[in-house]
Amino acid sequence: MELTQKAARIVLMDDAMDCLMSFSDFLFAFQIQFYYSEFLESVAAIYQDLLAGKNPNTVIVPTSSSGQHRQRQPPNDCNPLDGVEASLFYQCLESLCDRSKYSCPPCALVKEMLSTAQRLTFYGFLLALAKDQGINRALGALPDKGDLFLDPAMDQELEKLIAQVSGLAISAPTSSSGDTANLPVRHSPRINSPWKPLHHRRKMDAESEGSNEETDSSEN
Repeated sequence: MELTQKAARIVLMDDAMDCLMSFSDFLFAFQIQFYYSEFLESVAAIYQDLLAGKNPNTVIVPTSSSGQHRQRQPPNDCNPLDGVEASLFYQCLESLCDRSKYSCPPCALVKEMLSTAQRLTFYGFLLALAKDQGINRALGALPDKGDLFLDPAMDQELEKLIAQVSGLAISAPTSSSGDTANLPVRHSPRINSPWKPLHHRRKMDAESEGSNEETDSSEN
């Protein structure tokens, strides 16, 4: 449940939790949470440190005031909505991946992903991570997003089932007039329509009636 909620927050940018979302977007976000959950927890801590104006790569000698140092509030001129500097953020991620004992995305792909950004937010980073096709291919668990719903084997099975159902429908005998009364009537193409002959017959009947009247009058 926790991984599912975190994946939903990636797609919705932590704005809401009761909105509809694309299944494919959710699935790729869930994949990131599933494979990189420990890494992302450390990334969240790094991001908070950078927002607070600290560099997580800086070695801090433990002292009695270190606890106060970690509780330092971000400067007034730092707006969390602006995010953090992308280059500094990547340096911290690179250091994290070097010393990490758990699964991390390839640093080269993360660097390429962040190369075009100047600043980014935490959820912006997670969303970019989930959408990056290079990272998806490196994991090797899901196909590319465009091929996500393509399944040739399943398509063949569905075609077989449809053919079987169609064959049963064609070969099924009509049981009674009551059962067939509700079935749709299928009209064969280019068969004489009942409308034109009816109209033609009415015209012929009218002409024949007129000729009969003339015949009657002549006989009289």
